[in-house]
Amino acid sequence: MNTKQYIALEKQYVAPNYNPLDVVIAEVQGVWVKDVDGKKYLDCLAAYSALNQGYSHPKVLKAMIDQATKVALTSRAFRNDRLPLLAEKLCTMLDYEMMLPMNSGAEAVETALKAARKWGYVKKGVPSEKARIICMANNFHGRTVTIVSFSTEDDYRKGFGPFTPGFDIVPFGDIEALKKAITPDTVAVLTEPIQGESGIIFPPNGWLKQVKETCEAHNMLLIVDEIQSGLGRTGRLLASSWEDVKPDMVCLGKALGAGFYPVSAVVSSREILSVFKPGEHGSTFGGNPLAAAVAMAALEVLEEEKLVERANELGKFAMEKLSVLKDHPLVKEIRGRGLWIGLELKPEAGGARKYCQALMDRGLLAKDTHHHTIRLAPPLIISKEDLSWGLDQVIEVIAQ
Repeated sequence: MNTKQYIALEKQYVAPNYNPLDVVIAEVQGVWVKDVDGKKYLDCLAAYSALNQGYSHPKVLKAMIDQATKVALTSRAFRNDRLPLLAEKLCTMLDYEMMLPMNSGAEAVETALKAARKWGYVKKGVPSEKARIICMANNFHGRTVTIVSFSTEDDYRKGFGPFTPGFDIVPFGDIEALKKAITPDTVAVLTEPIQGESGIIFPPNGWLKQVKETCEAHNMLLIVDEIQSGLGRTGRLLASSWEDVKPDMVCLGKALGAGFYPVSAVVSSREILSVFKPGEHGSTFGGNPLAAAVAMAALEVLEEEKLVERANELGKFAMEKLSVLKDHPLVKEIRGRGLWIGLELKPEAGGARKYCQALMDRGLLAKDTHHHTIRLAPPLIISKEDLSWGLDQVIEVIAQ
């Protein structure tokens, strides 16, 4: 079958909840993919940071195969010999006391929200059913009904109400608006350190530190969603550390599974995560031995191959190379940290998707976001030579 035939079959049988570029990937290796017609492409999306370690990393692949031959799933009704090792590794790397394993990023966020509410009732003394959580405008934390309840994106909400109450929304980066939104019943603030789906949007310098200080002053928890930004993407293990901030809870996912398996987790203190008692929260697959083995190998790859440091170094190179576009009449702004870059075009450019299509024709895969922004986020294992070639394609497509 060829590309057109696969696309026709997908359109016939798959619900139309995505509008992908018309490339049908059949083989992958490292940072390169090949479609069903044999054409090669450089991947500069990395599955929204799930592939920080690249496609089919041999160490993670071996860990997955070895574990699959032993035991893949036990459920948390029984213990297994992989989860404790992963928990120790993850908590030690990130300097937290406890973790709670789940599967998807949205599940990690839901876990943090439940923990914050329970903490508010048990530890802070908020009246039952009154807990409130402050969230940011233009956020993206997932697709569940509760999570889209505090989204400000119409496409994520329209037709899916009624929504879950208990959330207050303030502008991202506005500390005064956040302070005004605090009530005696506010138990937490939830934010991304950098807004990824909004187009790699940065808050003002020092804002996250101000949020942390405000949370401490008002006995509230700071929850930071590092599902896309964490595990090396920005040139630090956690993007929060750019502000020298240690959140009370961190949501992780995507790169924790290295593209092999959905793995997510919340890391926090013993005081916070111990609010859960047996039976109050769980997941059939969360913390299964296969997931734990994959995540353990994924973390080891980050360390052994110094991918965090690599992202920082290559990110500086990428931003310097793209600076030739900063005065281009169609370019509004170039934003980036590590290997996470948003190239925002002016409205007269006609939207970013057509540029992503032109890049696909040249053998580079990137994704438009929020209509006007080209998002560049290659696997952290990318070579400087491949990255340079990819950036040349971006520069030439925009220049033409």
